[in-house]
Amino acid sequence: MRRSKVERSGGAALARFARGARLAVPIVVGYVPIGLAYGVIARHAGLSVSEATLMSVLVFAGSAQFIACGMVSSGATAVAVVSTTLLVNLRHVLFSMSLLPRLGHLSRPLLALISFGVTDETYGVAVGRFAADEPADWREVAGLNFVSYIAWVAGSFTGAALGAAVHDGSRFGIDFALPSMFICLLLMQVNSRTSVVVAVVAGALAVAVAASPLGAWSTVTATVVGAAAGAILDRRRAAPPGRQFC
Repeated sequence: MRRSKVERSGGAALARFARGARLAVPIVVGYVPIGLAYGVIARHAGLSVSEATLMSVLVFAGSAQFIACGMVSSGATAVAVVSTTLLVNLRHVLFSMSLLPRLGHLSRPLLALISFGVTDETYGVAVGRFAADEPADWREVAGLNFVSYIAWVAGSFTGAALGAAVHDGSRFGIDFALPSMFICLLLMQVNSRTSVVVAVVAGALAVAVAASPLGAWSTVTATVVGAAAGAILDRRRAAPPGRQFC
């Protein structure tokens, strides 16, 4: 009897992990070509196959890795690379704050492990899948993050291995892989009037700030303002008649 309970528990855990893995399918479709593009760029920046792959294994941050490769190829110092990528990835602080109501019940070791797998794409899927007022199952989150991670590392290794043979990734549409994946994830989240307004406000502001001298802050600024606009609209909609604010 005890063994059967353990088997049932293990089967349930595996089923939840598999459910999270299925959520990662759209991300995998995008990560493989983006990983290929990163691998090619890393080789052209002077990194070896092992160095390019190891960066994906240890960092797992596409935008930071692309920026790092560009800076390395231009001769930037390690301090400049680290500080620049830190600034670009400040948005992950916002991601973590947003996910905390869903994952705050987990232990610190689990939170540390899951936080490593938080990217723009896994966050976009997780925030749409797990209700803000209900604890998320960490095994489902682990399935989402792990499969996405493996796809990124595999794509990076393949791109690095083939990097010497690919001289112009744009000929194969690799340069459009990242924007196309974000467009897909955005369309999955836009399912109400409020989300449409938030998407338009955040998108317009991101483009405007990106074209200014404060371009490095475009994502953070657009996220904060877009989230504030969404919160205001939700509050107006939830307020009783006669008590709505301007």
